Parts: sequence; C-alpha cells; structure tokens
Amino acid sequence: MRVYLPATVSMLRKLVDNGELSPPSGIAFALTPRLRESYAAGNTEELEYAAMLEAARASLRLLSAELGADPDAVPRRAVIAADLDGVALRPDLDDAAVTLPGTVSMPVIAAVHVDNPEAEAAVRAAAGVVDAADLGDPDAEFALGDAEDHEMAWYASQELPFLLELM
Repeated sequence: MRVYLPATVSMLRKLVDNGELSPPSGIAFALTPRLRESYAAGNTEELEYAAMLEAARASLRLLSAELGADPDAVPRRAVIAADLDGVALRPDLDDAAVTLPGTVSMPVIAAVHVDNPEAEAAVRAAAGVVDAADLGDPDAEFALGDAEDHEMAWYASQELPFLLELM
C-alpha cells in the first residue's frame, strides 16, 4: 500500500544518515476504503493526493514541536511516500490514517515531497497555529491555508541526499 508519512527536514536527514526512519507516532496516511467512501468522486490519483495533503498537515504538527525546541529548524513540510505491507487502518483517528508496521527503510521509499524555500514563512506561521486550527480558530485555519497554497516539490528517493546537501 502506498502510504504518506509526515516528516520534517531533520527527519529526512536521519533517514539519509541511517538508511531508515522510525516515525515518532507510527501514523501515516493512505488511500483507505474509508477515505474513498468519504469522497463523492475522484480517481485514485486524486484520492492519493488527498491522503498526501493529510500527511502534509500532520507534518506541520511535527514541525511545530521541532521549531519549539529549535527555532533554527528548517520550516518546510515534508512527506515521504513509501510502499509498505502490513499497515493497519486507523479510522478512529482519520479516514486516511494508518499505523505503520515498523521502521521505513530507503528501499521502500518511492518519493519525497518537500516545500520550496518560498513556502518557509507561511509554513513557519502555520506550524505556530496548527493546534488552534484543529480547534476551529478561523484565523489559524487561514494561516494553514496560506501554507497549503504552496505546492510541495517532488523528489525521487535517490535525489534526497542531494536535496539535503543544498539546504
């Protein structure tokens, strides 16, 4: 199953350094039957994109904690697309939520999505208010929308070391 793992740039660095990553919560997002049912229309590619956007929003939550501990952390959302077996559906969390069976290693990673530098200010602002947006604050939701208006760039897994080197 193609899953989308929320990440941060520092997590991507650990992935490249160690060849694997243990996502902190073990939660990722995927095109689940429940996600498919929640949309009136949409092909597989569109629905996988919806799952990827859920992972991008979860990336903001990770980034919020990271920026709280290190204000100099790179304020860019990151999502790892991987093909994994053995994921468990988590409809109690979200229509697209799944639990991973364990660590994620480089060979199963299909691609990585990362914000461009132009998104950094909007992403930093959104990371600071993501919890308020979850609680329904309209101003915070507006800030999240600003970040989500930035399309994330796509990179093949082989390009990841070079991308990180340029950051």
